[in-house]
Amino acid sequence: VETMNPMHTNAQVGTDLCAGFQKETGDCPMSRLIELLSGRWAFPVLYQLLRAQGPIRFGQLQRAVGRVTQKELTRTLRSFEERGLLQRQVFAEVPPRVEYRLTELGASLGEPLCGLARWAEAHREEIEAACPKAQAERAAKKLMAG
Repeated sequence: VETMNPMHTNAQVGTDLCAGFQKETGDCPMSRLIELLSGRWAFPVLYQLLRAQGPIRFGQLQRAVGRVTQKELTRTLRSFEERGLLQRQVFAEVPPRVEYRLTELGASLGEPLCGLARWAEAHREEIEAACPKAQAERAAKKLMAG
């Protein structure tokens, strides 16, 4: 079986842009980033924590995120805490009060994530045009409105 030339593959998928990051060990920052922010709720939770710009309680965060279950939100918050992105503070009160806030490291994700959001907004029409389901939904809305 013939394999692709890595130089051609890198150029084709744009990974040559990150080639300077590749370590001799084969460890790749992109892989670490994907692992860091993997999970269905990672981006929505991180977005709400960034919007909070300070401490936020579990219930407030859950309402802000939307349809996330308590179990999934807890799992996501623990993962962020283990990776140093989040600080959890428990207050000795009755009932117990727990607040979450991004650490300096977690808050530093704001700029690159906003960059991704700007990219998504700039290419929204192209992305939606490529998705047949989105096209059908837009057509249905136009019919209902018109």
